[in-house]
Amino acid sequence: MFEAAILVLFPCLVAYAGVSDLFTMKIPNRVSLLLIGGFAIIAPFAGIGPVEIGWHLLAAGLALAACLVFFGFGWMGGGDAKLVTAVALWFGMSQDLLMFLVLAGIYGAGLTLLIVSFRGIVLLPGIAGRTQWLLRLHDHTRGIPYGVTLSIAALQVYPQSAWFRLLA
Repeated sequence: MFEAAILVLFPCLVAYAGVSDLFTMKIPNRVSLLLIGGFAIIAPFAGIGPVEIGWHLLAAGLALAACLVFFGFGWMGGGDAKLVTAVALWFGMSQDLLMFLVLAGIYGAGLTLLIVSFRGIVLLPGIAGRTQWLLRLHDHTRGIPYGVTLSIAALQVYPQSAWFRLLA
């Protein structure tokens, strides 16, 4: 059961967050809350002690503080900030967190360029012009769904993380 939780909980919730952000431009609060609750339940069974849990909490706190600054400047949405915080809680103060942040930044820059180019198209052709989620992405007054890139980065790092080393 413990192994199944490690293999399923984090990846499914993170993937759901990315897909939700792409199609609705929103990441439900329950996703971040479930990630935080899942960590709280799984960490003790994984043998993570109080001191190490403290380091994980510190990583989440620092991520939240940085994301609140980004949110304040309008560079990031609230759902994205909560997702980064929850992922930071899982990765803790580690190379995994650093790799996640680097990849998320690279992918986020790429997505931004892609969407800015997409928004340069004056009219969307055919069915694309009647598809709600594409219209939201095309709307220059809307933000960028960074949850997509955050999810991809988290899912890319997770298999090399300490969580998978516990399964060996």
